Amino acid sequence: MDPKLSGETGPEAGLDDGDPAAKKQLLLCAEFSAVASCDAAVARRYLAENAWETERALNAYFEPGAEEGAVPRRPETPPAPASCVDLTNEETTDPISSKRSTPGNLQQEDGSMFSLITWNIDGLDINNLRERAQGVCSSLALYNPDVVFLQEVIPPYYSFLKKRASSYEIITGHDEGYFTAIMLKKSRVKFKSQEIIPFPNTAMMRNLLCVHVTKCGGLPSNIADVWELLGKPKHCQYTWDTQMNSNLGIRATCKHRFDRIFFRAAAQGGHIIPQSLDLLGLEKLDCGRFPSDHWGLLCTLDVIL
Repeated sequence: MDPKLSGETGPEAGLDDGDPAAKKQLLLCAEFSAVASCDAAVARRYLAENAWETERALNAYFEPGAEEGAVPRRPETPPAPASCVDLTNEETTDPISSKRSTPGNLQQEDGSMFSLITWNIDGLDINNLRERAQGVCSSLALYNPDVVFLQEVIPPYYSFLKKRASSYEIITGHDEGYFTAIMLKKSRVKFKSQEIIPFPNTAMMRNLLCVHVTKCGGLPSNIADVWELLGKPKHCQYTWDTQMNSNLGIRATCKHRFDRIFFRAAAQGGHIIPQSLDLLGLEKLDCGRFPSDHWGLLCTLDVIL
């Protein structure tokens, strides 16, 4: 059993730990409960009545009648408005869910700049998942990147990204467990194709998700680490720092540059040139935790046509 789920109680607690189907149901119930802020019994009821399809069950819970055949009712005690993983920020202009533009957005949309974010969002940690997801999406709304690379995404997180980030096309490396996802802004990047390269020896469900687009030019051979290309700036050297980030509760000080952005110049036509690199998610949320145990990376690039 997943150690993060070993403390679950409720009707599922008596299931046979050796039954793979039962284990999967426990995981689905835990994920549903984390997103919907409900107890395990409610999660199990909605999942069971919706063929154990997480997205359909969540739609039935939050939006009765939205899915054909979904359970057409809410729980007797409906959740507060913020009890789901709301990936929008209604208090400020949110470019993820709104068509309104800010000066920063207009500057980006004119074609002279291109930006991307990569972030391990630690979806496997279901503690404070709603608040942490809101923190991640607040950063996406603030910086309005053209491309987003996410790691450790789980199905509920993906379901709400699809609902809230309609201006992005989202491609995933898997559809269960945890996986990577690439978000492409539809107005800026044209999706061509995708490829998933399996890692046959992995014990952690890992693979390589490749997405081919037409915005960034050809596929030349020269590759550079953006952090090194920008002169190895100290302020964004470590993306995993247990001294600064307390989410995992690790007493030892460990600092690593696990998350990197690699750059390959265009073979012909227009070019993009990295200009800056910054960390995201450095502020604790109201729940007392950071959005993830990893910092995110925001990279801005100049576009030369």
